[in-house]
Amino acid sequence: MSRVIITGGNRGIGLELARGFHVRGDEVVVGCRRASAALSDLGVEFHEGLDVADPASIDRFSEALGDRPVDVLVNNAGVLSVQRLGEIEGQSIEDILTQFKVNALGPLLLTQALLPRMHPGSRLAIITSRMGSIADNTSGGSYGYRMSKVAVNMAGVSLAHDLAERGIAVGLLHPGFVRTEMTARQGNVDAPQAAAQLLERIDEIRPETSGSFRHANGDPLPW
Repeated sequence: MSRVIITGGNRGIGLELARGFHVRGDEVVVGCRRASAALSDLGVEFHEGLDVADPASIDRFSEALGDRPVDVLVNNAGVLSVQRLGEIEGQSIEDILTQFKVNALGPLLLTQALLPRMHPGSRLAIITSRMGSIADNTSGGSYGYRMSKVAVNMAGVSLAHDLAERGIAVGLLHPGFVRTEMTARQGNVDAPQAAAQLLERIDEIRPETSGSFRHANGDPLPW
């Protein structure tokens, strides 16, 4: 049994990951801004008030975990908004900055805060997106989301290098185009299926593949 920490586990992919780990017998702790009825009914430990863009909020979440070791950390919390060329001004600029804070800086700050509880053999998963692939960008647009995911991909590779001596492996994982609230229910895969594939990939995170960028189906993705 592993102790698994999941951010943004109140809905969508995070909720289904929490369900999957819980069903198979792992100890699950979810951090989220606000709990949902589905999370409350799941029967796992959860802590509300976690905003990964707020260092003070991260500190409170870390303190709530006490001195318990962390075997698996899943940085899943994220936000999505759309910006179009020619319309990037005012609130759109703030929305881009919010995506950077939540999607890119948040996973780095949370990992840093929980690192003292991680140990050789711990695994770190960052739920990113192939929209953060420069080589795969064939449609343009979505400036804030794309740029924030490129940034978190870079953070993940740096973490893989920095944590190698500690025996902690890192995986950068794209869940697919998932039908969730964040995507306005658009997509080609449902959250339970995406989460099941992600759980398999998280189990496969190893030092020899640390820092790799993979699709939930196992395929390697280009940078």
